[in-house]
Amino acid sequence: MTFNQTSSFLSHGRDLGDFATRIAKPSNLGELLQQQVQQIRKSQVVLYADGSQALLLVFQGMDCAGKDSTIKHVLSGVNPQGIHVASFKAPTANEIAHSYMWRYWREMPRRGMIGVFNRSHYEEALVMRVHPEFFAGRRMPMPQLDDAFWQARLKDLVNFEDHLYDNGVHVVKFFLNLSKDEQRKRLLARIDRPHKNWKFNPRDLDERALWDQYRTAYAAAIEATHTETAPWYVIPADHKPTMRALIAQIVAEKLASMPIKIPMMSPEIAAQLQQSKLQLEAE
Repeated sequence: MTFNQTSSFLSHGRDLGDFATRIAKPSNLGELLQQQVQQIRKSQVVLYADGSQALLLVFQGMDCAGKDSTIKHVLSGVNPQGIHVASFKAPTANEIAHSYMWRYWREMPRRGMIGVFNRSHYEEALVMRVHPEFFAGRRMPMPQLDDAFWQARLKDLVNFEDHLYDNGVHVVKFFLNLSKDEQRKRLLARIDRPHKNWKFNPRDLDERALWDQYRTAYAAAIEATHTETAPWYVIPADHKPTMRALIAQIVAEKLASMPIKIPMMSPEIAAQLQQSKLQLEAE
């Protein structure tokens, strides 16, 4: 069994509040996940061998949404040589000294690779919008943070992804749609379970207090930057196994749709292979 019509999770300009944070669980979730993981593994070999395209997977969500574990489970079958994962925290002094997009350009996957952004360039229109005071530390002329500024910044992100697509980098973006109540449960689990204490940061509560502001920023960003070539999927995140299986299916379907194939040998190379075979068999 697979999820029917994964396109129903596409943003398509719909209000963020219209998307569920939990859906009915398909039977045999573990089997479904493994089936998709194996399909991703096979397609990655073709992607790597073809060498003309790349895939960038973008993961965004509130704290505790499950980004790390989802990346681990969905991409558990791929060859590590064919994947690059980048996690973006607060920018370093060197990153601040450059254009705000510089650090994201540096982590782009090469053709033939799968790239993963655990948080991404969208932080520039999310965290920075919720925390405008952060601009003071960016060592740049202080902009007027009005609607026109944010519309221009979101347009920058669309142009960035259009450029990637024109150069063979396909972008798929996931917003892990976690409910506030489920986040509360997961934060409590990080406190109550000793083996999870290291995950808890008191600042998470400060960010939780800004839940509505973040939802507003996400809604604006997703609506403005959902495109046919770089779509947003709004994924129910309250039940992690369902979320992982759904994302795995979307990634598998995306890879299967990409214009990639195992390269065919030219007649000259094929003749050389046969000659090499004869030489080896004669030993």
